[in-house]
Amino acid sequence: MVKKQKNKAKSSPISKGTIITVAIMVALVAGGVYYIWTNSVPINSTTPNFSPASNIYILAIHNADGYSYDEQSTKTGKKSLSGTNTNPVIHVPKGTLIALHVINEDKDTGSDQDLNIDAFNVHTKHLKYFEAQTINFVANKEGTYPYYSTIHPEMKGTITVDP
Repeated sequence: MVKKQKNKAKSSPISKGTIITVAIMVALVAGGVYYIWTNSVPINSTTPNFSPASNIYILAIHNADGYSYDEQSTKTGKKSLSGTNTNPVIHVPKGTLIALHVINEDKDTGSDQDLNIDAFNVHTKHLKYFEAQTINFVANKEGTYPYYSTIHPEMKGTITVDP
């Protein structure tokens, strides 16, 4: 009588669960790298810029004088809105990475707001009340350039890129 031996499958030193776990980890890392890479490319550039950005806060407001922009500076560590810096002139050194934060604070009329700087390809979407948008760009051209609103033409200012 011949006994049949059952074929035992040889067990792999790496289990299916380990392979799945490693595959998930690789996918997450790849996704994270892709996210960081794509969000590090300024709007007017094709290569990532990992240098620290200079933050500029522009508030779109409405007051007794009408629609205007106001700059809120955090350079001194204080977040106080003066209301006296209407349609401000912004000065930045050439080559600076700018994180432009545009915030619609028009609580009086609730109108949509926007901001555009054609020279640097900066165009926000139409922002609803208390909505914000941040756009990163490199101030790579010397000169004085206008910024403006397409919704409220009276809202305008300039950004000066110094050498």
